Amino acid sequence: MEIRYLRLIKAIVEEGGITRAMDVLHLSQSALSYQLKEAELQVGTQLFYRRNKKLILTPVGKKLYNSAIKILAEVDRTDEEIKRMINGESGVIRVSTECYTSYHWLPAVLKKFNSEFPNVKIEIVFEATHHPVENLISGNLDIAITSNLEQTDQVDFIQLFSDEMLAVVSNGHPWAKRSFIEAEDFQDVDLIIHSLPLETVSIFRSELIPKGINPKKLIVLPLTEASIELVKANLGVIVMANWALAPYMDQSIKTIKVTSKGFQRQQYVARMKDRKYPMYFDYFIKFLREEIKLDAES
Repeated sequence: MEIRYLRLIKAIVEEGGITRAMDVLHLSQSALSYQLKEAELQVGTQLFYRRNKKLILTPVGKKLYNSAIKILAEVDRTDEEIKRMINGESGVIRVSTECYTSYHWLPAVLKKFNSEFPNVKIEIVFEATHHPVENLISGNLDIAITSNLEQTDQVDFIQLFSDEMLAVVSNGHPWAKRSFIEAEDFQDVDLIIHSLPLETVSIFRSELIPKGINPKKLIVLPLTEASIELVKANLGVIVMANWALAPYMDQSIKTIKVTSKGFQRQQYVARMKDRKYPMYFDYFIKFLREEIKLDAES
């Protein structure tokens, strides 16, 4: 039997008749009477005796009414829990990423997330940027965005997307005429990086440190715009994700593949294995994946 018929039976009994049940169910008299006939046809017998303009439950009607009390209580409780999970839950998501340039996706993600979960606050923990997984384990973060798949049994790593890291040089740089460069080529250049320590920098962690290669000079500059200006002036090279480069590309700079196969970097959301996360965390990750993927593919 459909839920609406159970609500109909319950309302008629508890409101003492059709007139008050109409108000509770927001139905006209003809609509309520029609639904009652449908319910009785579905069951195959009368649910109420009609006596002196009163409706009295038949034995079958009593059985359905008793069932309706239990079933509707569970249905209503479930509906309320779902609404609370989706819209009404309050809480905080503390998040950080290992790269400052990744924070540009934040406004779009927040706009989408806040429309669904207005009572959940997103806190960006900038001081955890260089060591997001360590801060996750220590309890300073709720989730971390990282490309470093660390070996730990405490953390789950959920794939977000894969991006390509490209070397960026001025048109006057010796690399500008090349289709790709190798890790060994970095030992002859001034390399611009956003921050220290080196093991948090993708090109060092994946390509340079394993091969024992050190650039001629390191320039630590956390501002992407300033780094690009140095590149344009032929004062250094930088390695950045293709999506992060998009706003800065013009005729004065060129991108080159790192290695002949390209340097692919996998991005992950990290969260604790032994922690039970509210549903709104799953939605945040979903919106994050959608937004960053759009940037990566554009």
